[in-house]
Amino acid sequence: MADAANATKRSFRMPHTLVIVGSLIVLVLLLSWVVPSGTYQRVERDGRQVTIPGTYQQVEKVVLGPQWLMIAPIRGFLDGALIIAFLLLIGGAFNVIQATGTIEFAIKRITAALAAKPALEKLMIPVMMVIFSLGGSVFGMAEEIIPFILIFVPLALSLGYDSIVGVSIPFLGAAAGFAAAFFNPFTVGVAQGLAGLPLYSGLGYRVVTWFVGTAVMTVWVMVYAARVKRRPESSPVFELDRARDLSAFARQEGVEPWTGRRIAVMAIFLVSMGALVWGILKAHWFIEEIGALFLAMGLLMGAVAGLRASAIATSFVAGAKDMVNVTLIIACGRALLIIARESLVLDTILYGSSQAISGLPGVMAAQVMFVVQSVINFFIHSGTAQAALTMPIMAPLADLVGLTRQTMVYAFQLCEFINPVLPTSAVTMGVLGMAKIPWETWARWFLPLMLVLVGVSFLLLIPPVLMHWGPF
Repeated sequence: MADAANATKRSFRMPHTLVIVGSLIVLVLLLSWVVPSGTYQRVERDGRQVTIPGTYQQVEKVVLGPQWLMIAPIRGFLDGALIIAFLLLIGGAFNVIQATGTIEFAIKRITAALAAKPALEKLMIPVMMVIFSLGGSVFGMAEEIIPFILIFVPLALSLGYDSIVGVSIPFLGAAAGFAAAFFNPFTVGVAQGLAGLPLYSGLGYRVVTWFVGTAVMTVWVMVYAARVKRRPESSPVFELDRARDLSAFARQEGVEPWTGRRIAVMAIFLVSMGALVWGILKAHWFIEEIGALFLAMGLLMGAVAGLRASAIATSFVAGAKDMVNVTLIIACGRALLIIARESLVLDTILYGSSQAISGLPGVMAAQVMFVVQSVINFFIHSGTAQAALTMPIMAPLADLVGLTRQTMVYAFQLCEFINPVLPTSAVTMGVLGMAKIPWETWARWFLPLMLVLVGVSFLLLIPPVLMHWGPF
């Protein structure tokens, strides 16, 4: 009986995100046939259409035919063309940067320098977690950390820690930056674009959030690492680590020295990040300018790194290809909005949702949005896909319940803190598989930290509500 249950458990697989989204398109079309049609009055404010609370009224029912299952996704591509083009450019540019090997080389050099000097050993965890957090915050580092597990697990074991510490340094470091991002084009950039906000607006408070999120994650890992070093048997993976064959991991041999070419490539990256900050804060760049900067940065770094033109082109196309899945999800996510909008049931949905939330205090309404996004995150764990699905509904809903769209995007962003425990996340399962740590063991260890992060998220949502965080 138990074997049958285990076999059933092993055979279950979460459907592909496109299957889930496609099913939602069918569901929304079916609902559009039974949900009453209705409209709100809208006015233009700051170049966007804003719903006027208290003006909802039902109208004659509009029924869309089954052909809209095909029409809506095509219109979705047109509706989300700017965001889709942006993601293709970003994906291609970052793959060229990754092909240069410079970022990975820099991290290996810093790790080797810290590990080689016992006096600096205590700095290894905070320094490396901050670096990975910056990677998660600036360019959405996620899948890219998986190869680093092969470096940090044996390194952590050699320093007297356990494999959980080795996983946590790159994985939780990047996860902290991803959730508390101040740039991250794949979450903050896409969500703000879809919500009609100036790209990367609200930077100041997001930087504060990055410091808080990174500090909480880093301190937690440091305290745990110190306890394991004092009492190795207290580690939940103590027996696993004792039986671990380190030859299964890539050992860190001698790290090549810095060269003039590598220094030049890193300088281009740092200058480009400085230009990005200036462009956002001073020149008020939008998607076109930011996409152009990343494209130029990737191509220039590839050329200076010595990659041939064909190699740069191949890497760029491969990176853009990796974004195709996301762009399809964005188009289908827009299809949901298009069906709901064309059948005039979107405003009815907004009206019902606002009635349920509007009675709550503003802070609690923001926290409910965070919880809702966290639940959705279990099924749609891609931040970009989740933004595509939820922003069209959440943005006008925020208008109706008296929250700013900036606060609503922030609530969506913070839900990424629960990602490291999700068994539906390919990154989480890939990391744990690489480290040979059972998901159940990791989940028990991470759960207290996740509860702390949820509590911190609730607290971080209070100031944006109280100060009516702009711009909208």
